[in-house]
Amino acid sequence: MPALPIVIGEDTPILRAKTVPVKKITKEIKQLIADMKDTVAAAKGAGLAAPQVGRSERLCIALLGKTMTPMVNPIITWKSESTAIAEEGCLSLPELWLNVSRSTEIIVAYETEAGKKRELKLHGFDARVVQHETDHLDGILITDHRRQTVL
Repeated sequence: MPALPIVIGEDTPILRAKTVPVKKITKEIKQLIADMKDTVAAAKGAGLAAPQVGRSERLCIALLGKTMTPMVNPIITWKSESTAIAEEGCLSLPELWLNVSRSTEIIVAYETEAGKKRELKLHGFDARVVQHETDHLDGILITDHRRQTVL
């Protein structure tokens, strides 16, 4: 399966648009997930959201532990008040690394690629990756976090 081209640029419209929910997990969506897995592996990333490959579906993949986990229609339903600042990069903003404050724990609800509803409580790096990828699904980039912290 081919690696897809990664959309690059802070002001690229697809990266700034909110995604639309996936109504049904079709063969096309499953193929997109497979291609996204190949793309993130080739790029040596920790996750990838559909807008980063030019698609508007609410779909991402995130490295949880050692497994690249597809998440269809993910929604973070809870965030801890406890936060941590860590350096983050983004495949759509190559060579840019920024310190980003994120909740240290989250609960995310999503569907698997088989259509099963799941809910996970994540902490540390896993929580950070999912927050980063779901930001992409809402048109938010790491540079927006920098703007929020500048006084």
